[in-house]
Amino acid sequence: MSSTRAAIRYAKAIIEIATSKNAANEVSNDMFLIATTINSNSELDTFIQNPTIKVEAKENALLEVFANTNEVTKSLFHLLFENKRFEILGAIASEYNKLFDEINGIQVAKVTTAIAMDANLEAKVKAKIATFSDKKVTIENTVDASIIGGFILRIGDKQYNASVANRLQVLKRELSN
Repeated sequence: MSSTRAAIRYAKAIIEIATSKNAANEVSNDMFLIATTINSNSELDTFIQNPTIKVEAKENALLEVFANTNEVTKSLFHLLFENKRFEILGAIASEYNKLFDEINGIQVAKVTTAIAMDANLEAKVKAKIATFSDKKVTIENTVDASIIGGFILRIGDKQYNASVANRLQVLKRELSN
């Protein structure tokens, strides 16, 4: 819990610094890259989380892996080095992106589909999103074969379930009553 609060504090500080230096968009791209890389690469995550590895080695490795990042992002690495808090880097990146989206009026729509979304399904989802929200929306697609077909849309605290599995459940309930 405390690492989450710490991540939020770091993210707020970084977004303030990035905004003051007119680099918020660039840092947002960096944070997205960092969060994605850490989440998809278990070796990097284990390396960052490992308390037996010296923080100097962690900082050098991150500066090498993320060499093309903004100076604000690199200063975050140095700050985490000084404070010995590299283990919350992924959480900081995620929190930064949430704050950035909130500040810029962007909502994330989580779409679960049985297969990867094609252009036709994406158009249907965007049409449905227009009824839920008037904000700019980015789509996060998750594949879950158990829904059989269709999609489940989650945006904010609202959910729209247009999956085949849901329709079958409804039909089953109706037939059993």
